[in-house]
Amino acid sequence: MTDSPHRVHGLAADQVVPDWPPLLEAEVDMLLAGYPQLGPVDGIAWHSPRPLSAACLAHTGAGTVFIKRHHQRVRTPSSLSEEHRFLEHLYRAGAAVPRVLANAQGATAVALGEWTYEVHAQAVGLDLYRDSESWSPLDDLAHARAAGAALGRLHRAATGYDAPQRSTHLLVARNELIAASDPVATLAAQLPQRPGLADYLHARDWRAELRALIDTRHATLPSRLQRESRLWTHNDWHVSNLYWSDAGSQASVSAVLDFGLASPTWAVFDLATAIERNAIAWLTLAQGHALAYPQTALALLSGYRETAALSADQVHLIADLLPLVHLDFALSEVEYFHAITCSPANAAVAYDTFLRGHTQWFDTTDGRALLEALHDDAV
Repeated sequence: MTDSPHRVHGLAADQVVPDWPPLLEAEVDMLLAGYPQLGPVDGIAWHSPRPLSAACLAHTGAGTVFIKRHHQRVRTPSSLSEEHRFLEHLYRAGAAVPRVLANAQGATAVALGEWTYEVHAQAVGLDLYRDSESWSPLDDLAHARAAGAALGRLHRAATGYDAPQRSTHLLVARNELIAASDPVATLAAQLPQRPGLADYLHARDWRAELRALIDTRHATLPSRLQRESRLWTHNDWHVSNLYWSDAGSQASVSAVLDFGLASPTWAVFDLATAIERNAIAWLTLAQGHALAYPQTALALLSGYRETAALSADQVHLIADLLPLVHLDFALSEVEYFHAITCSPANAAVAYDTFLRGHTQWFDTTDGRALLEALHDDAV
């Protein structure tokens, strides 16, 4: 914990004291001593309000850089390097991603004490949605269309990248459960290697709860997903992770940020996640109601079709995948809040509101209307 006035986004559309102390100039100076190409630190310009790590923009002799710090229980240099190798592939393929910078020893993920650090070149463009929370809905349809087009370009750049599954489940949007013929058995088999999650679940009738969520929603997904091409995907496609060419309604995406949740899934998984992140007002669900923004969802798909192929069958699959697309990641958040930050309240929100509540919401009038709009859009 910290006595700093800095606050981060909470789980209830509020501002809370961060779990991780903000980056300080002396700490950044120590880190960047290993990056002689950057020169001396000349102050910190901004601290990120994102809650799962600490990040800032820092001025240096060579310009402004973005620095993120993780606890090594969440990201080791080895596990963070998995993300960086994907980013390097995207950069070389011409994707609009900031370059990850290497230190004098050639490392892009640097361990100092209990922390793992990464340094990126500053993204090009305007950070229009800097203060927007990850599950806040987007009501600018032109920006939704531009975000969809940018996602199609990213998927084209990602094609051909072949790397194993991420080595960690923590705060990664993996796909093993959603792809499994029996997600409950698959999760049970994972738990010996995930003691933090196992410890949380042992007090709950999680098998019955998970089966109740999956029920008929999951029955056809594994066989249909087997027909989709494996693709490394962003898995957190919200407009707050995008930079923009300008502030106008016709702005285009100038840079893509934050690949921390990236993993090998499928293009339809990333599209379903983009709809989940941008087209539903999840942060009001705890008060009993969340609004859907079906036109935002349709604009995302329309933009995607401008830059990448999307069949009618895939749109139907996206709609059917949407109620469960968060399954693996929700459990990773339960594990993080229970075993890493030791927050019973946040772990309960991740399990009851995020994991269970999001799926159950699709049985509401708004939820069904969103799914119907997607099915109707399949052309």
